Amino acid sequence: MAEKLKFIVSDEYNGMNAGRYLRVVCKLSARTLAILKRTQGGLLRNGELLRSVDTVYAGDTVVMSLPAEENTVTPVKGELDILHEDEYILIVNKPAYMPVHPAKIHQLDTLANIVSYRYISSDSDFVFRAVNRLDANTSGVVVIARDRHTASLLHSADFTKHYIAVCQGETPECGTINAPIALKADSKIVREVSELGQHAVTHYKKIQTINGGSVLDVVIETGRTHQIRCHMSHIGFPLFGDDLYGGGKTLISRQALHCYSVSFEHPFTSQNICVKAELPMDISALVSSLSVG
Repeated sequence: MAEKLKFIVSDEYNGMNAGRYLRVVCKLSARTLAILKRTQGGLLRNGELLRSVDTVYAGDTVVMSLPAEENTVTPVKGELDILHEDEYILIVNKPAYMPVHPAKIHQLDTLANIVSYRYISSDSDFVFRAVNRLDANTSGVVVIARDRHTASLLHSADFTKHYIAVCQGETPECGTINAPIALKADSKIVREVSELGQHAVTHYKKIQTINGGSVLDVVIETGRTHQIRCHMSHIGFPLFGDDLYGGGKTLISRQALHCYSVSFEHPFTSQNICVKAELPMDISALVSSLSVG
């Protein structure tokens, strides 16, 4: 079954050329538009073939049917902390210890499994597409596109992501770490700062000093694997609980890192979407137990 996208032509686009409507309003790329033109029933207006040279009118229903992709994720019933949901996008607060995608030892306990279960009853061809990724033990906001076209638009969108990181040691009040990151030669997991690595930039601002540590608001310009963990360790302030990068696990059993805020412009409504995820109990308890005064 094809993956269907539906648009209702609003009054402001009454009388617009169909090709322009598809490119400007539906934001179809030239490649996607070419695929739809070659697909039988790929572009329909009120159930009839829609051509680029046609005109669309207010109230018309435009349906695009993209060839289906195979869904390899097993749907599993579970709980979701939903921060935003519309016909194009789902945003959730992912708990710690939950992988985003299935892997060899995690086939049925991932965010992808649970989200697939939510939509599989209404869309048997649903394919899980996370726009941003978090490590399994990092909690916080994950943005998920509900279809292939939306995923393509979101991957090129301008996201602002804020993290709370609790670091060992008293950091400067603010700073920027501009240092390339690469996979360590002797590891399949651990990253390190290396001139051979990929460009990576991390900004941080201290929001609280605690006994033996600092609570930081962190914004990343790039999204390298383990970027915040690697960068903070590199400058001498590993995260509490992050034994992979030099942090101690005495006070918390996972890296004290939480994506608490994500903002971006909605690709179809142009609405400014800004969601926040409450600090989880383990990080909140860590900060409280070490707070000065």
